[in-house]
Amino acid sequence: MPLAYTGLQKAVQNKGRHGGGDMLMRRRSFLKLGLLGACALAAGGAAYRALRGPAPPGRFVLDGEARAALAAIVPAMLGEALPQGGDTRSKALDGAIAGVETAIHGLPLAAQQEVQDLFGLLALAPARRFVAGVHGGWPGADPAQVAAFLQSWRTHRLATLQTAYLALHDLILGAWYADAAHWAAIGYPGPLPELS
Repeated sequence: MPLAYTGLQKAVQNKGRHGGGDMLMRRRSFLKLGLLGACALAAGGAAYRALRGPAPPGRFVLDGEARAALAAIVPAMLGEALPQGGDTRSKALDGAIAGVETAIHGLPLAAQQEVQDLFGLLALAPARRFVAGVHGGWPGADPAQVAAFLQSWRTHRLATLQTAYLALHDLILGAWYADAAHWAAIGYPGPLPELS
């Protein structure tokens, strides 16, 4: 009997004795679980599209879920720049959200669709839990939880999540400071008269 054959035979026998079969079973279970998870996400995405309808072609639409997500994210991004008083804060938050919508409409259509996809991801409950770590809906999101997810995206090893953070950051802060009412808080006197 060739030496290579006996070595292979011993390896197979030892694998059976030392629990190597368990590893194979764990791998199969892992693959089955992964396939099941992929099917569940696909079914969830299909259900979302069935309930919401197909994404409208063209311009960005700020639906209720996207508005709720922004209402939770804007205060975390703006921090102390957002007024703290009840009615004043509410009006400033509504103005900031309207400014973000205006800023998004100023983007090329392809970029608007990407932002629409980002808000679609944040609206889908399983994705929101997995990607953002927000377990309830956006209206009841804990501000500390929202700040933690934004910080996580800002420093994430995946460039896609960093890009999503930067998009939210630039849209929110750009919209906020595009409003002349907020220039004094940062010491900006406004554009030079010669350039106006």
